[in-house]
Amino acid sequence: MSVVSDALPLLLRGAWVTIQLTVLGAALALVLALTAGLMNAAASRALRAVGRVYVEFFRGTATLVLMYWLFYALPLMGFRLAAMFAGVLALGLNVGAYGAEVVRGAIKAVPAVQVEAAVALNMTRAQRMRLVILPQSLAMMLPSFGNLLIELLKGTAVVSLISLTDLTFRAQQVRGATGETAVAFGLALVMYFVIAQVLTFGIRMAERRANAMLGRAPARNPMTAAAVRAVTR
Repeated sequence: MSVVSDALPLLLRGAWVTIQLTVLGAALALVLALTAGLMNAAASRALRAVGRVYVEFFRGTATLVLMYWLFYALPLMGFRLAAMFAGVLALGLNVGAYGAEVVRGAIKAVPAVQVEAAVALNMTRAQRMRLVILPQSLAMMLPSFGNLLIELLKGTAVVSLISLTDLTFRAQQVRGATGETAVAFGLALVMYFVIAQVLTFGIRMAERRANAMLGRAPARNPMTAAAVRAVTR
């Protein structure tokens, strides 16, 4: 028990670094995903080409290699990035590329009749996107965004290789100081799980809010519905 109580403050400091990386990386990834996704769904061929280059390049690049390049290779060219900035940038660029495909797919999934109705109302393309397409597609994006957010959280486990003292790094420190490998990484596993559950809960609440704004009722369990009908007969 004393090992756990001694290790917790150190692991909590590492967890705070992990949370910062996750939140900042997710914010950057969201901006990039929306920008590139809209570009890939644009009518302009030039915009689609730029968006496609971003998606294909960063989706096909390993996050760790990109992180190494930003932190270790850029200084050789005269540009030095802080470790936190390099970590956030690498995670955001990589996850944003996957998110861009989610955005593009959700925009394309909006029923054509909705777009046609907006055209009939004489809406401009920007108005159709802002008032009709994006509100509906956002509800479809959120489940996939939730998965990407958890992947981003797990991706932060490698940032110790560029000198960031995240949760995994602190667990290594505890293991080295105490020799208690099972305790150190067991506590780290629990902390990662708790952070992931909090993020998942937040995404689910956002899904419910988005569906409520669109007037969509939450999906019901068919078994529960059948049970209710049987009781009320």
